[in-house]
Amino acid sequence: MEPQRPVYFISDLHLGTTYDASSRRREKLVVEFLESIADKAGALYMVGDILDYWYEYRTVVPRGYVRFFGALAALADKGVKIVWFIGNHDIWLFDYVRDEIGVEVIDGQLVTELYGRRFLISHGDGVGRLPRGFRFIRSVFRNRVCQKLYAAIHPRWTVPFAHRWSSHSRQNEKELPEFDIATDSLAVFAQEWQAEHPQEPVDYFVFGHRHVMVDRQLPCGANLIILGDWLKYFSYGYFDGKVFELRQYCGKN
Repeated sequence: MEPQRPVYFISDLHLGTTYDASSRRREKLVVEFLESIADKAGALYMVGDILDYWYEYRTVVPRGYVRFFGALAALADKGVKIVWFIGNHDIWLFDYVRDEIGVEVIDGQLVTELYGRRFLISHGDGVGRLPRGFRFIRSVFRNRVCQKLYAAIHPRWTVPFAHRWSSHSRQNEKELPEFDIATDSLAVFAQEWQAEHPQEPVDYFVFGHRHVMVDRQLPCGANLIILGDWLKYFSYGYFDGKVFELRQYCGKN
């Protein structure tokens, strides 16, 4: 990766939603964005919930997302490094995009160095102190036995069920309190991480999941980044080796 080639970060695209009539239009906008960075990006980090629902069976994958996957393949063919972090909606992403496109898939968090700066990147759903109910559901969805049982059910039942679940979850989601750097669980996690790793401090903590845009410096000196989404903000992170910026994509000029 050449030093002058910027690194891009996106999260929470939620492509393929059934509760949002603009899903197809948003996918086209995402493809347009990917095409716009194809000749200048050094890497693309997709920080979870890229798809609203995804389940890979052994020999088949869900229909849809053709334009999006094609745009990713075009990036990969140009030598752009693509990393996809599993979120809580695309939790059942296994090896399809890895084998077919060349995307690196990460389940969990990654600490990596980009142009001399240390980054901790994670979707954010498994970070910090989690509600008991959410921990339970998350453990069920990640359980290998439960996954095998789910895979044994015909997709004509599982896919509509999953879309209804996602729609119900979105419609009944409680409004989050305004971001408070002193009490927010991601900010607390970042502060604790720095205290526990004094020899390897992080410069940028980058998360998705929350559907808000945050770029704040923590008391420990690191920057906390929450990437927003492509439902409301159409936002992305941009790092050129010197500064990190949150930007919004407005389409072709």
